[in-house]
Amino acid sequence: MGQSSGISSEFQKEIDSYLDKTISTITVEQVSAMDSGRFVLLDAREKEEFETSTIPGSQYIGYDDFDVESISHLPKGQPIIVFCSIGYRSEKIGEKLKEAGYGRVFNLYGSIFAWANAGLPLHTPEGTSTEKLHTYNKKWSKWVENPKVKKVW
Repeated sequence: MGQSSGISSEFQKEIDSYLDKTISTITVEQVSAMDSGRFVLLDAREKEEFETSTIPGSQYIGYDDFDVESISHLPKGQPIIVFCSIGYRSEKIGEKLKEAGYGRVFNLYGSIFAWANAGLPLHTPEGTSTEKLHTYNKKWSKWVENPKVKKVW
């Protein structure tokens, strides 16, 4: 996998220290270049994070209370891209999806932090453009390096 524009070498080291690479990764450049009708984008962050902002077109699934039944309406062959803050929680949800028979599951490498760092749009769940991003906590906020992003936690 090539270097993503939303990921500094220090951030890449941090991401890689958390991932087991049990789920195939996909870069923000690959996702942003794809026709959004070709895949489902699932947000595996907690509700408070999602309500601050998300990647346009994504569906909230959460992490702590995730239930695979909540996406049972999706065809098993549907390409699914899961994201969270940096990719740890989305990898764990991706593993559950694979176990449930979803065969085309991808983890967004660097997740919403890489998305924001690449200058790609953030929306509220209602679809309004925003510059706010929930960075999980103050410590993690250092990985959001785009100065236009308003960090909250």
